[in-house]
Amino acid sequence: MNAETPTTPPTMDAETLAFIQGLFALVREGDTQQLGAMLAHGVPVNFRNEKGDSLIMLAAYHGHLETSRLLLEAGADANVPNDQGQTPLAGVAYKGYLEIAELLLRHGASVEGASPDGKTPLMMAAMFNRLAILELLLRHGARIDAADSRGMRAVTLAKSMNAQDTLGKLVSLGQTP
Repeated sequence: MNAETPTTPPTMDAETLAFIQGLFALVREGDTQQLGAMLAHGVPVNFRNEKGDSLIMLAAYHGHLETSRLLLEAGADANVPNDQGQTPLAGVAYKGYLEIAELLLRHGASVEGASPDGKTPLMMAAMFNRLAILELLLRHGARIDAADSRGMRAVTLAKSMNAQDTLGKLVSLGQTP
């Protein structure tokens, strides 16, 4: 018989909860100056919200280049996935933020960081017709022939989404849908 008693997670007081909500709002808004001050006072750079989104995930996904730079230079993990297994690089491939994709790669983001369904950042770029990001990922060694859990490759995903620019590029590189 197991003598361990399940424990209830501790609850936060209203002030702590407001502080945390404010922190994530700063990141979503791209307030690099206030965030920098908070980091200097000890806020953990890899702090995550209730969905597992890290500060770098939110800054990158919302297109805040300078906020993303601040977090990465402070030691944020460029590869930490959220609770759905999505990485910051996959998020910017979806959104189309080329400069942030370059920044993440310079700070060690895995070009092959796949989600649980096997979709890689290259596949996201292909699906959403993000040609510049697709080319960047290929230059960084992304596998052009990787397949997701359904057996779909970047070229078949680009075709299925009618992403003409990325489809054309992939076909020009010898991929067949």
